[in-house]
Amino acid sequence: MAVASKRIPVPDLVPVRRALLSVSDKTGLVDFAKALAARGVTLVSTGGTRKALADAGLQVMDISEVTEFPEIMDGRVKTLHPAVHGGLLAIRDDEEHRAAMSEHGIEGIDLVCVNLYPFEETVASGADFALAIENVDIGGPAMTRAAAKNHAYVTMVSDPADYASVLEALEANDGQVPLELRKRLAQKAFARTAAYDAAVSNWFAGEIGETAPAHVAFGGTLESVMRYGENPHQQAAFYTTPEKRFGVATARQIQGKALSYNNINDTDSAFELVSEFDPATTSAVAIIKHANPCGVATGTSLKDAYEKALACDPVSAFGGIVALNKPLDAEAATEIVKIFTEVIIAPDASDEAIAIVAAKKNLRLLVTGGLADSRAPGRIVKSVAGGLLVQDRDTGNVDDLDLKVVTKRQPSDRELADLKFAFRVAKHVKSNAIVYVKDGATVGVGAGQMSRVDSSRIAARKAQDAAEAADEAEAKIIGSVVASDAFFPFADGLLAAAEAGATAVIQPGGSMRDQEVIDAADEAGLAMVFTGMRHFRH
Repeated sequence: MAVASKRIPVPDLVPVRRALLSVSDKTGLVDFAKALAARGVTLVSTGGTRKALADAGLQVMDISEVTEFPEIMDGRVKTLHPAVHGGLLAIRDDEEHRAAMSEHGIEGIDLVCVNLYPFEETVASGADFALAIENVDIGGPAMTRAAAKNHAYVTMVSDPADYASVLEALEANDGQVPLELRKRLAQKAFARTAAYDAAVSNWFAGEIGETAPAHVAFGGTLESVMRYGENPHQQAAFYTTPEKRFGVATARQIQGKALSYNNINDTDSAFELVSEFDPATTSAVAIIKHANPCGVATGTSLKDAYEKALACDPVSAFGGIVALNKPLDAEAATEIVKIFTEVIIAPDASDEAIAIVAAKKNLRLLVTGGLADSRAPGRIVKSVAGGLLVQDRDTGNVDDLDLKVVTKRQPSDRELADLKFAFRVAKHVKSNAIVYVKDGATVGVGAGQMSRVDSSRIAARKAQDAAEAADEAEAKIIGSVVASDAFFPFADGLLAAAEAGATAVIQPGGSMRDQEVIDAADEAGLAMVFTGMRHFRH
């Protein structure tokens, strides 16, 4: 039942006379508390926080002195008490609230400094179920929400980064905090508890195998505010989530301009693709433009792989994103900086490579600390009007599939290796996706077309353009293999690939006309492999 507002005017400036401090993250705590104490603020605290303040020489009331009740049940119950929550929620200008405070001996709490048990960090460390549950905070969120709700009279500080702004406000306003700051801190506090609860509920759903819970929430922490989104009239920001996955969210930017919305989106696509290739067995490079690969290759070195990837579509690579599956070395860096590139992302980079890239001051260089695990489960969220689409990450890996040769001709060992490579890349190409590969490198990519035949033709045309640019007599697509992200519904798409020069095909299969397509492949002398798994990417 909703509670009607009494419409009591909200004061602008509110003095801070009594503060409750109970934090998990003690960064800057002692200095903040000392500054409050120097202003005559009475300090109240709990457990480890109180000990830290007392050890620093501060006079601090224990919470049990306020509640007249000891902490019990291993500290699970200590702040859940009317003496605490009455002091937080009381409307100081309401006569009935003041009377209740007087009758029950409740003193107001003017400032609350709380940050929550480290649940996200505990789960990320690999803790078992029991330990994770023990790190679900109850009293902290309750106090945070109470103080934030009553921001008309209470200053709620949930982030050590805000200590300075609170102290500055107290200094500028003779020990009082203005309403504008109290509102801003309250919003931040509600956002923190929302993200915290989202982390707990999503973890719990995963623990019990619930793939579609009745309610779902997603929380993140602001990493950066973008100048704009996909276009200048759209606002945008980048938030990190509790998921621990190497990539743009874990990356350290060594140099270059601030990343844009499009940079982050494209860089994520590039790094996810290149992470498909095991650095223990090969060097791999992916060049991405508008979230689609314009060149992917493996090689004997990063330089070799980059040159092969660039050769696939040197025109589109201009202004693209370059992702590597190994630490960037000087040899590769020297080649990459020869053309305009927006971002380089790699697990790490040598000092020599960093120095080479530094000559291009606007070029962003990101090091992630590792590769993304292409087989690791995760969730992908997409907004639609009035709702969210939530699905599992596509963890399908061609090496794990039971490949079935469906034509009379078997693929050669070279063709089979290239077929697997092509299907691995097709997973990261917008549908309809067609990928031509030869000798461990893409030689033509057709992406995002309404017709699979058009994707085949575009990829073939790009291969021809690349041959002309390299002054080659014959396009590399001749003698290549081709991958399709989904089945060929008719033989025309397959025949378009054969006409372009492909000798072998890999596709999911599953069409009602599979036999028609198989017969066409046999007639054209193609080898064809079915994977049984498709890779739509919209």
